[in-house]
Amino acid sequence: MRTSFGICNRKTRYATEQDAQRAAQSAKIRLGPYRCDLCRQYHLTSRTKGMFVARSPIAGNNDKAAR
Repeated sequence: MRTSFGICNRKTRYATEQDAQRAAQSAKIRLGPYRCDLCRQYHLTSRTKGMFVARSPIAGNNDKAAR
């Protein structure tokens, strides 16, 4: 889904993905950064459908060790 011009203007802009990620970590709800097609900077969203979520290396696939 593409961000509309009105939404882009209302959202806080972050110059880097790392800046947006730091802001997301301090939020009370789960937020994720995304790069805006309009302003080419980063915004935060609470939508998670279709977002890539990195797996923890601790929770990785350890089934091979059990074989």
